[in-house]
Amino acid sequence: MSITAEREAELLAKVPTGLLINGEWRDASDGGTFDLLDPATGEKLATLASATSEDAMAALEAADAVQAEWALTAPRERAEILRRGFDLVTARADDFALLMSLEMGKPLAEARGEVTYGAEFLRWFSEETVRHYGRYVTTPEGKNKVLVHHKPVGPCLLITPWNFPLAMATRKVGPAIAAGCTMVLKPAKLTPLTSQLFAATMMEAGLPAGVLNVVSGSSASKISGPLMQDDRLRKVSFTGSTPVGKQLMKDAADKVLRTSMELGGNAPFLVFEDADLDAAVEGAMAAKMRNMGEACTAANRFLVHEDVAEEFITKFSEAMKALKTGRGTDPSSTVGPLVEEKARDEVHALVTDAVAQGATAVTGGAPVAGPGYFYQPTVLANVANDAKILTQEIFGPVAPVTTFKDEAHAIRLANASEYGLASYIYSRDFNRMFRVSEQIEFGLVGFNAGVISNAAAPFGGVKQSGLGREGGAEGLGEYTTVQYIGIADPYAPVK
Repeated sequence: MSITAEREAELLAKVPTGLLINGEWRDASDGGTFDLLDPATGEKLATLASATSEDAMAALEAADAVQAEWALTAPRERAEILRRGFDLVTARADDFALLMSLEMGKPLAEARGEVTYGAEFLRWFSEETVRHYGRYVTTPEGKNKVLVHHKPVGPCLLITPWNFPLAMATRKVGPAIAAGCTMVLKPAKLTPLTSQLFAATMMEAGLPAGVLNVVSGSSASKISGPLMQDDRLRKVSFTGSTPVGKQLMKDAADKVLRTSMELGGNAPFLVFEDADLDAAVEGAMAAKMRNMGEACTAANRFLVHEDVAEEFITKFSEAMKALKTGRGTDPSSTVGPLVEEKARDEVHALVTDAVAQGATAVTGGAPVAGPGYFYQPTVLANVANDAKILTQEIFGPVAPVTTFKDEAHAIRLANASEYGLASYIYSRDFNRMFRVSEQIEFGLVGFNAGVISNAAAPFGGVKQSGLGREGGAEGLGEYTTVQYIGIADPYAPVK
């Protein structure tokens, strides 16, 4: 069923567009605003309050004021808030999906998938809240008892990207609530509406005023800059580009802030000669085309054994040709627009460079004519090893294919990147899976699976893809500090 203009207007009208500070939605201190555009049309969707540095500090003040009280709330109470949040987000799946489709561009079916994925972080961490154990043991020499306690790290700055506007918020907010931390959330300026609706939903779920504050704005530095120089802030969690992450880490060093950095990726997709090629193509479509390729986990380099490369390229290209570009609200659309014109231009520049160096566009290879920021699903063959498209994160629906000779060669090519987030291996040989996964330098490995992200699993990379983990039991630990209490052993002999 098609979404009507009236339905879109009704939804947009009920999404808060102000700043959430201490439980109240308010205008920016200077009255400033910024416009949000529909990437499928280039037309204005909404106007939001644009936070100033003063607004950011007010949000931190609110978070700091309730931190001590929030940290002492019963774990079950925090767990129930998260569970109610899960129930509310799930009940409003259609609203969240449509909102994401409007501001980010993804097709509704994919947006609904993100609602399911994003909501799961709330349920997962609601369950983990009451199971974050410490320990109590005797020291080896028997003189003392060791009591290890996990405490909330304190007020956190959470900076989310535009590509998964719900899931990236829940993946950070969920464990922060579970651990007992207060938060200042800075959504991406290209997709702030989903975070606004999510924050309103969490307030309805019972989150006390000041625990979650939201400061959307057109200038990230005006918000993060002063916050990271304030002694009251104790942690920053960022998902975004590696250059920005590096700068935030430098800023964090001044105050020795705890940091979690989920940065860029350059995921290799390895197809060995014994792989089930139909399964590999299916996995390639999932790993490449999820979110129109605008994902840090997206397969960026398709490394295929030379014996099966031709057949793989043929089947892969046919699958890509069958996709249909269109506005995310169009039921027939399977590929939405890129998020902005600049993003589309950068993708096309990478394709142009690769073709100039001898690559062949088996399918696609150009922007889609007309309004919006659409790009043709593209498969490139015969890509030169030094082409920019193999070294830079594409963030678009373009799949460059190159070949390897043997397992050792595949491993060398996979590791020939400064990034180390996601990777994919297709083979029927489980021994090969263990050999290759232990030698490639990536935090995530999908074995015969094109999508592996899950709330119950630790997500994060190595090298310049960042540090820290989100999701899983490890994700909760990122928001706590470890306190050791040494206790004189009451059973030790008295001298």
